[in-house]
Amino acid sequence: MTTPPVILLGSQRCGTTAFAYALNLAFHDAGGHFTVNGKLPYLLHRWLTAQDLADRHLRADEILHALDRRPPDGAGVDAWRDRVEGSLRAAAREVAEGTAGDDPVALARRILTEAGRDLPYWGDKYNEYLLHLPWLNAVLPDARYVMLVRHPAAAARSMLRWTGDRPWRPETRDAALAKWTAWNRHWLDFAPEVPDDRKLVVEYQALCRGEDTARLSEFTGLDLRSYLSGLSPRRAADEEDLPPGTAAVWQALSESARPPAAVPPLVPTILS
Repeated sequence: MTTPPVILLGSQRCGTTAFAYALNLAFHDAGGHFTVNGKLPYLLHRWLTAQDLADRHLRADEILHALDRRPPDGAGVDAWRDRVEGSLRAAAREVAEGTAGDDPVALARRILTEAGRDLPYWGDKYNEYLLHLPWLNAVLPDARYVMLVRHPAAAARSMLRWTGDRPWRPETRDAALAKWTAWNRHWLDFAPEVPDDRKLVVEYQALCRGEDTARLSEFTGLDLRSYLSGLSPRRAADEEDLPPGTAAVWQALSESARPPAAVPPLVPTILS
């Protein structure tokens, strides 16, 4: 029986990719699949609309091209990619015939479900999911969310060191902090709608120190000890002044990442 998917969230340069590779191996060894940068929900949000259904044209070719431009990764990804293509092509034919209905959310949910069908565990990571959380929750209504957070100063410093063809990379510390703040605020707006048993906030340094391994294992239903042991923390953030809005978002995230305090057992009172 397939368990509800695990969606790893986090803004750019917050450690999500290394974490995703660890989850990929754990899921793969358990007979499931966790896609590193799968981005299929993100692409469906962009290219599966009510107008597409009305026009009887699901742009499966464009979705597959975008999927492969920076290919998803991880053990078992080729089999996942084949399932995705099969589902997209079948859906495109139904859209052309007018038999797919007129609800883009329902069709996107079907495609995503087929990509993970018959897998005991499945999940995905893509940073841009933070930008479309209500839609993601609509197409994956039973998804469980792991939100990885990193100190904004450390994330901003990492953004500024980025190399390669990334036109969306900030060029100043202020811009990097503003981007971190905007992305993480989406989670704070969305999180109250998610039941406590379907969300877990993890702080990057605590993850690398192994402090959240037990909570993550319980949350995913998999023993993650051997898979997370290889994570090593980067340089911790120095005490730096942050813009008020960024500081407020970081405080709220930090508080939500703290494990709940253990409740002491009740001791019967003996009346004399």
